[in-house]
Amino acid sequence: MNKAIYIATSEHNSGKSIITLGLMRMLIGKTAKVGYFRPIIEDFEHGKLDNHIETVISHFKLDIAFEDAFAITKSKLIKKKNQGKIGEVLDLIIEKYKRLEEQFDFVLVEGTSFSGEGTVIELDMNVLIAKNLGIPTLIVGSGAGKTLDEVVDSLYLAYNSFREKEVEVLAVIANKVLEKNIAVVANGLKASLPKEILVTAIPIISSLNNPTIKEIVDVLDANVLFGKEFLNNDIGSFSVGAMQLRNYLVHLKENALVITPGDRADIILGALQANESANYPTISGIILTGNILPEESILKLIEGLTSVVPILAVEGGTYGITNKIGNIKSKIYADNTHKIETSIHTFEKYVDIDRLSHKLSAFEAEGITPKMFQYNLVKRAKKHRKHIVLPEGNDERILLAASRLLAMDVVDMTLIGNQKDIENKVAELGIAFDFSKIKITNPIASAKYQDYANTYYELRKNKNVTIAMARDLIEDVSYFGTMMVYKGDADGMVSGAAHTTQHTILPALQFIKTKPNSSVVSSVFFMCLEDRVSVFGDCAINPNPTAEQLAEIAISSADSSKAFGIEPKIAMLSYSSGSSGKGDEVEKVRKATEIVRLKRPDLKIEGPIQYDAAVDMEIGQSKMPNSEVAGQATVLIFPDLNTGNNTYKAVQRETGALAIGPMLQGLNKPVNDLSRGCTVDDIINTVVITAIQAQGL
Repeated sequence: MNKAIYIATSEHNSGKSIITLGLMRMLIGKTAKVGYFRPIIEDFEHGKLDNHIETVISHFKLDIAFEDAFAITKSKLIKKKNQGKIGEVLDLIIEKYKRLEEQFDFVLVEGTSFSGEGTVIELDMNVLIAKNLGIPTLIVGSGAGKTLDEVVDSLYLAYNSFREKEVEVLAVIANKVLEKNIAVVANGLKASLPKEILVTAIPIISSLNNPTIKEIVDVLDANVLFGKEFLNNDIGSFSVGAMQLRNYLVHLKENALVITPGDRADIILGALQANESANYPTISGIILTGNILPEESILKLIEGLTSVVPILAVEGGTYGITNKIGNIKSKIYADNTHKIETSIHTFEKYVDIDRLSHKLSAFEAEGITPKMFQYNLVKRAKKHRKHIVLPEGNDERILLAASRLLAMDVVDMTLIGNQKDIENKVAELGIAFDFSKIKITNPIASAKYQDYANTYYELRKNKNVTIAMARDLIEDVSYFGTMMVYKGDADGMVSGAAHTTQHTILPALQFIKTKPNSSVVSSVFFMCLEDRVSVFGDCAINPNPTAEQLAEIAISSADSSKAFGIEPKIAMLSYSSGSSGKGDEVEKVRKATEIVRLKRPDLKIEGPIQYDAAVDMEIGQSKMPNSEVAGQATVLIFPDLNTGNNTYKAVQRETGALAIGPMLQGLNKPVNDLSRGCTVDDIINTVVITAIQAQGL
């Protein structure tokens, strides 16, 4: 059984990072444990890491040490080749690959991408490595600056090189193709290659090809004077500010990098003002050449500005610096999450993932892992796109999460807040944010305000609510957001980063209300442990549920578990297992268990049962040997909020588990509450599960 795939390039600068990132995301959703391996890497400076390896391991949080993720550097390979010792290189590559193969269910192997010396042996080395590792290959080539015949011929030659050595080729991808030529290139390749080969063409994505200010800093060893928080700004173009300001301004283009001597205060200040002006394009940064700094008065003026783009000082003349910048090839690096998510989205948009997955179907693993679970969540959310409202639009974490969700292209969103305040906050954070793809609404200024107030009044007038009270309440972001969901202007709401649980949930209880078969609103956390995903309920809402409520929580949690791809095996937790325990609390759990068995005989349930007996097979079988649940519970129901909340937090902190949730159950429409200590990842995960709930689960 194959346990890996090899990504090979037909030439340098093919843009295979898109393929690596996209494949890694896909594989994590299909396979329990995925490893990453680069047989040969470029030389790297002492104290630094290979950028490809650092990016993949960091972003996907792979449990691989840097030194285990590669075999040999380029310079050592060339030395060994010159000595006639390629066999030793292959032995080392095979040895290190096999170590990873033993640790992981699947290994993504990324081939070489040499530049300069070593390029002539690159394709042969890729063929040789794939052949000796015995794994199938995916070939990537660039269409940039080529005719159709040149693209097809170069990729066919690469394909032929692998097939001549009996290396199986699963897919051939032409990258960096002009958008208008996508179909032409794909059809040309299909005509030349066997029909069983998956053929794909991917267009040039300008935002991925453009270097960032950070890359300029690294290449030029620049001194960052201002704007350190905006170093991930993309550079769309660059130009030299040598003429008078009035003439130079007309040459500015979107996301321009301004290059000018450090004593040209007119160009510096003019460019900064142009960046603020609605009549001129945004600039990405300013480079001051000649190792000249502006005068103190100018620096003081810039320092006092509310928003400043990166301003760098470099040694060297303007002409030489401009040439160096022109030669920089953009890379994707670990902390540029926007480029990473854009790469993954591009891969998923243009590659037939289902067909590629089918070709790798032999790598299926039993059960569901945390990364598989998260991948499947995003995939399901994308399948039937939903609109989620985030009432706390001014919260920094909400904006960071929204930026990443925009890059992931997984949901439509509305932020509640003041447009100008949100724009200023986004500028301060220095994040990529496409305002054309997100709605921003201020309750009091909204065209929906009066309608929402009237609706609330009609729903609550029998509770002594006046129209004036209704207007006041609808100004509140939680009430406004919940009314959006009630009226169908949004499919779900996620709030609580800056508000209490009561503040978030109360409006939903007042007019969204519970489902006809639900008498209680409860919650679950999806606990992503090292090797499995468990459902914990209720850890956020009900302080001390009755037996009847506990039974309903168990049934709702089991249904949620099943809906999210986890086979429900319910453990009704208590301080004793089986029939030995006595006391009011254990009797409540026992009664709740019986209620579930009567109402839902289709569900596997055990209770009362202790936590260790529920999750540890050896302990579970020793205490309850005939149980279908003991030792393998997937849904754990806690007897009260005190126990549940403390347990989920203890498990989260002590094991490093990711807790996704809480996800509320029982409401007619999805409204979910965040913790005020939530992270950006927590927000993203909650938005995704809310979108899935909105699909009608």
